[in-house]
Amino acid sequence: MVKFYESSFNYEYPFPAVSLAYFLRYPNPYAKHVLSTDVIDRHFEPDSQRLYTTRLHLKRSKLPPAVLKLMPKGFLGSRSDTGQSYILEKSIVDAREGWMTTETKNLEWTGVLSVIEKQCYKRPSIASAEGDRSGGHINDTKLGTTEVTTSTTFVSRFGQGGLRAGKRKAAVVPPENEATADTAEDDPPKKGFLSAWSTSSLQRTIEIMGMRRTREALLKSKDGMNVVLGRLRSGGLVEVLEGMRRDREAMYGPDGPWKRVWKHGNIIEDDE
Repeated sequence: MVKFYESSFNYEYPFPAVSLAYFLRYPNPYAKHVLSTDVIDRHFEPDSQRLYTTRLHLKRSKLPPAVLKLMPKGFLGSRSDTGQSYILEKSIVDAREGWMTTETKNLEWTGVLSVIEKQCYKRPSIASAEGDRSGGHINDTKLGTTEVTTSTTFVSRFGQGGLRAGKRKAAVVPPENEATADTAEDDPPKKGFLSAWSTSSLQRTIEIMGMRRTREALLKSKDGMNVVLGRLRSGGLVEVLEGMRRDREAMYGPDGPWKRVWKHGNIIEDDE
């Protein structure tokens, strides 16, 4: 089963400011669940004038309780109680043409639900924004807008593990059983109607729950970006960095998250 969710909106800030705020958006008051961000790879191509970045976000996250109730007991083991998950983010910024594409996907619980979010940030078209100076300097935050389109794909493969295991087992056939295997390949796999219906229903339910959660997350993400953009407008990069420091202290205290974990153990409370 596959589901899609799309949305679009505008930031009332020029593209250079929005693209900068994107990389400085954590932490903020609407993203208290983000524990850390690490740059895995970053390189700039002089010919195309494009910046390529790969980052890894560690977030405070659990599967929704409603989804856990659908899982067989012990299906996830201890992973459902860790309270943390990794998100892989890839982005491309083209400063010359004025656009940025991003792709994020979860690295945990992909067998239950895989979520891939793609976003495109760009300057308004010339026809619709005549006289728009959004391609100007980063500090020109009072001029121009940036268009954002989001496309999210939800794929649940829950219940398909048995089918994949059957395929792997069938891939290795002893020589003495080759004739029997050839005959068996012609026969359709036997699967009860109720079993197929229940698996499909579970996948659809999980995807719908993921879609609802993503809608709420997109609203918080937009609010967080507006906080960072507001700081950029009021005090430039210095105010953004100072705001990040204040948010970090408000979330973890002056010692920071890792010293807090070292003192009190890996105990993290959910904000939700």
